Parts: sequence; C-alpha cells; structure tokens
Amino acid sequence: MAESNFVDYVKIYCRSGKGGKGSTHMRRVKYIPKGGPDGGDGGRGGSVILRGNRNYWTLLHLKYNRHVIAGNGEHGSRNKSTGKAGEDKYIEVPCGTVVYNAETGEYVCDVTDDGQEVVLLKGGRGGLGNWHFATATRQAPEYAQPGEPEQEMTVIMELKLLADVGLVGLPNAGKSTLLSVVSAAKPKIANYPFTTLVPNIGIVSYRDNQSFVMADIPGIIEGASEGKGLGYRFLRHIERNSLLLFMVPADADDVAKEYQLLLNELVKFNPELADKQKVLAITKCDMLDEELMAEMEQTLPADVPHIFISSITGLNIQKLKDLLWSELQKEVPVANETLVHRPKEITYLQQEMEEEGEDEDITPTTIFMDEEEEDWHDFYDEDEDIDN
Repeated sequence: MAESNFVDYVKIYCRSGKGGKGSTHMRRVKYIPKGGPDGGDGGRGGSVILRGNRNYWTLLHLKYNRHVIAGNGEHGSRNKSTGKAGEDKYIEVPCGTVVYNAETGEYVCDVTDDGQEVVLLKGGRGGLGNWHFATATRQAPEYAQPGEPEQEMTVIMELKLLADVGLVGLPNAGKSTLLSVVSAAKPKIANYPFTTLVPNIGIVSYRDNQSFVMADIPGIIEGASEGKGLGYRFLRHIERNSLLLFMVPADADDVAKEYQLLLNELVKFNPELADKQKVLAITKCDMLDEELMAEMEQTLPADVPHIFISSITGLNIQKLKDLLWSELQKEVPVANETLVHRPKEITYLQQEMEEEGEDEDITPTTIFMDEEEEDWHDFYDEDEDIDN
C-alpha cells in the first residue's frame, strides 16, 4: 500500500435515527361498535455502531465518508402494528481505534478486538400508540407519544496500531532495515533521516509456525514529545505495543545516553510507557569486533536486556527473535496491559486537528425535523426504560 494511503486520524459526523411516532388510530370494523384505540407503536431509530475488523489497518475508508447517518424509525399504524425500525449503521474500524468527542475532547470509546461492537450513538425510542393509554375512564384516547429525537456527534477517530513489538529509535538507527530482514514487509530504506514517514507493520515468523507482529514508527528526536521533528503524531502507536525494542546504532557517541533520551521522550508523552517491557538492540555491529563489543557492554544499562545485531550480515538476528519471544511470553501485571485514555484539552485538540487537516466544520447544513419532535419531553421520563 502506498505511504499516502496510511490514514490514522479522521473526523466524521455521526447521527442516529429518531424514533417513529405512535399512532392515534381508532378501530373501525363493521358490526363492532366502539372498537376503541388500536394505534401501534413507532419503530425505534437506527443506531450508529462501531465494529472492529482485523482486515483493516488504516482509516482511509472513512476519510472520504464523513457523514454516517442511521435510518429513522417508521410511524405506528392500525391494528397495533409497530412501525419498522430504522436501519443501523455500522462503521468498520481497524482494531486499536480510539474515539474522542471532537467538540469537547472527551474520550468516548475504544475498539480493540476483531468483531467487537460498540454503540456510539443509540437510536431514539419509538413512541407508544394510543392503545397504551386506554383506561376504564378514558377508553378512547386521541393522543400517542412522539418518537425520541436522534443523537448526533462529531467524533475524532485515532488509530493506535496493535503490535507485539514496537521499534523505537532515532532517525537512521536501522529500524526499517531490521523490519525488512525479519519479515516480508518492504518499508522504504535510504541513507537520510526520516525515510520512514508512516508506520509499517510486519509479521515475524518464529519457530514451530509461531509468529509475532512488529511495528516500525518514524524516528524520534529530542523534543519529539513537544512537537519537534514528526513530533507526537506517531508516538501514539507505541502505546499499544506489548514490548518496546530500543535501537541504537553502534557508532553513537554514547549508547546509554541515547537510550535514555529515547526513553525520556516516551515518558514525557505518556508516563505509563515507562512500565512497558523493554529490550535494547545495538545495531550496525558489523563494524565492531568482539573486543569492542565487550568494552561497550560494560557501559550499557543494567536494567534492560541488550543484544548486538547487524541486519546486513545477519549477526544475532535469530538470537534477537529468541530474546523478543521469551520477553513476550513473560507474565505482565494487569495494570501494565491496561491503557488509560485521557481527555484531550480543547486548545491541544484544535491544534492537533489543524495539523492533521481536520479542522473544517463537517456538520450537515440541512437538518430534517418533525413538527412533533419538540414535544417528546412531555411524554418521556429520562429514567424510563421502554422496550419496543
């Protein structure tokens, strides 16, 4: 897929359907005087539902479909016939999609599993027909409930890639080269910074037909958490990775210092990333001999597993797979597996939408409304639960 086709941030307008009106029909049948009320209930409005789909890995299909509007419920009719329910609208999203309210920045929901369904906007309930209101003293009521109105919301959808291993490093650290060696992915590789402009995903084959998912994100530089370089735009993809593979080239001035720089940028972006499993890989080691490796090993951080590799010569590539697999099999505390979504500040949200080109108003200019819609509050109690 072309790089320009990777979309991980979209804004769409969603609206559920309104409920149909209840009928005020009176039964009129030959030889049956005073047939009484037989108006049916209105149909429920359609809901807007998110559904996880593992066959999607980008939000491109939503970029050009900005309005999702569910169907309205039909009105009730004679013979206590309930109106047809409005059509539900399903939005297929890749696993790892997070939804925020575009106007308030509040977190709305999260879709992480294939087939998982989340009701984003519930359709309005249909109004009750007049036969529900018949009593011994009021045998022919000439009124019925209107349907509940629709709900509407403009939402921001963010994709946070679901991967087992996330590659973290400065530009030109060899991340894309490693991904191309251990998987069938074909990321762009060149000898200049920021060759990778969008995340890439590869399936790494392991022993006994087992595998794990590896994700490569664009290079991080000092100040990325503050917006420098490609900034925090792609840092969100790191949040869902089970393990972080820090990659530092062997020709770096200070490997430990560069590792700490990368870790600090991630912690500034999200403090919870400090609790992720971590592995340090020193890349481009084809230029080192055993003596230099032993000397460099004494300066490496002691609290993180490390390994010397070379993607060009294949040095320790299989050992790296073994190390990653063994780390992935370790039991992780539940607290480290749970991602807490924080509300977005309005000023930050506006700046973010402007940078992503999603700052335009996409609310439809035409809104269709029944005359009776404004009266539904007179009939419904907010705590009332009516099943049609």
